[in-house]
Amino acid sequence: MTTVLAPGSTRPSSKQALGVRFAGLGRGFGPAQERRTVLRDVSLEVQPGEILAILGTSGCGKSTLLRAAAGLDVPDTGEVLIDGTPVSGIDERCAVAFQEPRLLPWHTLQANVAIGLPKSSSASAGKAKVLELLTLVGLDGFAKHRPREVSGGMAQRTSLARALARNPGVLLLDEPFGALDALTRIRMQDLLLDVHRAQPTTVLLVTHDVDEALQLADRILVLGRNDDGREGSTVAELVTVPGERPRRRNADGLGALRSSLLSMLGVTGH
Repeated sequence: MTTVLAPGSTRPSSKQALGVRFAGLGRGFGPAQERRTVLRDVSLEVQPGEILAILGTSGCGKSTLLRAAAGLDVPDTGEVLIDGTPVSGIDERCAVAFQEPRLLPWHTLQANVAIGLPKSSSASAGKAKVLELLTLVGLDGFAKHRPREVSGGMAQRTSLARALARNPGVLLLDEPFGALDALTRIRMQDLLLDVHRAQPTTVLLVTHDVDEALQLADRILVLGRNDDGREGSTVAELVTVPGERPRRRNADGLGALRSSLLSMLGVTGH
């Protein structure tokens, strides 16, 4: 079930999807005598343009792994490499969208998206890019609205557009749809696939939702402990999802995989 992919042989520009490699990553928290290991020896490769979903129980280090990729957190051991280059500090090749939209309430949606533009963007090109992204996420008629004037789903779409404004080689999504109602969440999942086709990038998606992972991902990383008794999560399983995207939500073959994933996460009686 475990799949290992070879690193890419070419070095794409920053406007292309970039490969990500975690090499022996380890991270702990707390003072020395009480330090708790969260991640231990996490090693895997994510191919350019791939959507990788990250599953695991609460507190297993999913968000820590994502923060390390973004350069927002420094691992104790190992490293993260993007396009073969080690991550050191906040990495401009990545963009992050969180569970909360984190929009500035005094700005319009257009101005919030513009915050994500590269510093080198000219005023005219930047404005055109922002309007293009708002259209891409279905908000072209709401550019002048403020966050309080739109729904939660529309605010999350704005957050996604802001992340894409940088033309990231890697898009890091930390439970981006977790706070949405069920129907809006499904629409946002479909939107993410539409956006990925229109503006290809490599996506690392942290989620607690097995069905969401099956719908969106090419592969699913399950973080968990091995049977050796050592503390900290590592690569418990790396699963390839059958079938091309977009998939039917009731597609043949996904039911058995869903049950297997739930069992890995300790959910019984499903």
